[in-house]
Amino acid sequence: MGAVANDNNPVLPSKGKKRTWIYAKKPAGKFYNYRQWVGYGLLLFLFLGPFIRINGNPFMMFNIVERKFSIFGNIFYPQDLHIFVFGMLIVMVCIVLFTAVFGRVWCGWTCPQTIFMELIFRRIEYLIEGDWTQQRKLNEGPNTDAKAWKKLLKHSVFLLISFAISNIFLAYIIGSDALFKIMTDPLEQHIGGFISIVVFTLVFYGVFAYVREIVCTTICPYGRLQGVLLDEQSMTVAYNEKRGEPRGKLRKGETDNDKGDCIDCNLCVQVCPTGIDIRNGIQMECVSCTACIDACDAVMEKIHKPKRLIGFYTLGEIEGKGEFKKNKTRQTIYIVILAFLIGVFGYMIFSRSEIGGSLLRATGSTYQMREDGTVSNLYALELINKSGRKMDFELVPEDSNLQIQLVNNIHTLAKDGSAKLSFFLIGKRENVKTYKTKVRVNVMSDGKIVEKLKTTFIAPPGS
Repeated sequence: MGAVANDNNPVLPSKGKKRTWIYAKKPAGKFYNYRQWVGYGLLLFLFLGPFIRINGNPFMMFNIVERKFSIFGNIFYPQDLHIFVFGMLIVMVCIVLFTAVFGRVWCGWTCPQTIFMELIFRRIEYLIEGDWTQQRKLNEGPNTDAKAWKKLLKHSVFLLISFAISNIFLAYIIGSDALFKIMTDPLEQHIGGFISIVVFTLVFYGVFAYVREIVCTTICPYGRLQGVLLDEQSMTVAYNEKRGEPRGKLRKGETDNDKGDCIDCNLCVQVCPTGIDIRNGIQMECVSCTACIDACDAVMEKIHKPKRLIGFYTLGEIEGKGEFKKNKTRQTIYIVILAFLIGVFGYMIFSRSEIGGSLLRATGSTYQMREDGTVSNLYALELINKSGRKMDFELVPEDSNLQIQLVNNIHTLAKDGSAKLSFFLIGKRENVKTYKTKVRVNVMSDGKIVEKLKTTFIAPPGS
């Protein structure tokens, strides 16, 4: 159901009508305090991520331009695409399974849009323009010098914060070192980087100053996706209609037991960042931020009624399906699946080889017969150093009957460096059993094998 607009319910209007600006009342309460701890913790992680170094590598970096990624200080190249794809798969599975169990809690607690909007930009509005009623009076009132100065101050701060966010966002893409170069070098040397920062700044400013909740209610597809993910066992923020209805104003000395616990104060609507009335049932616009729970609990305390008139309930409880019983089996299975996937992902990250290699037979070449009776094959090898440090290496064939003769004598890889080598693989013809023989070449460093490369050795079988 959609929410109904009235003086105390400033929600988005029906399609085709002019947008009604949402003035959200400043939230307070236990859940809001928890949400602040989570939100500011994630913000700290977000702002420090590109600048923390592990073994000289960024803690987090997603350099799409150079096709180089850094996760937990481990550098990933196109050869590690399978690991990156598996990581993205885990993120998708986490969102799907988490939504199926806990509803849209992701949106209200961990989504960057909500965190920035509710914990930074809206708090600045409260500080400069006051709470929701003061903001409405200011916007609907006459144009004065005081109003102009408040608007100028607010939007200037919004632009500064958007500028900071754009720099952080760019640091995740190109790396903090490249960002510092853009900031310190002459402007003409980094026109592209400067334009990127300006564009990102304007985009973030537009989103948080004007678009705001429309991102959650209209633009983001996740709100519509959750409709097919929820079932009767899914937890979601909801109004206990059985307990609250029929609602009615509370009058002093009244003892009418026919009324429900809801006193129709509309505080749950006033604190809602998307402007809905949670009492109208499950709605796509709800982001499960729990602001309505805190507001309602505060009222219930004042009128000496039990808390959680609005709280976390399963869809089965809301719909009143007889003696509904919560089933934790599915939740347990989902947690086990997620733990397994995360464990596999962690193993793939920390057990991957320190050197990535691509070994191919030289284009257009075949075997060569030598005067000493041996047979040689020419190969092209490309190595990438993923260890985060300078590395010495040597190539050793796994078959002791084979020898390697390097064309270009390279034995060192610079940090994050690469090298292209050519070499001959040489063997005695009498040891050849088949025309094509599968062989392996090991890349050795510090006395241990850091990469195993497979190829084929071609030669006529010995007599």
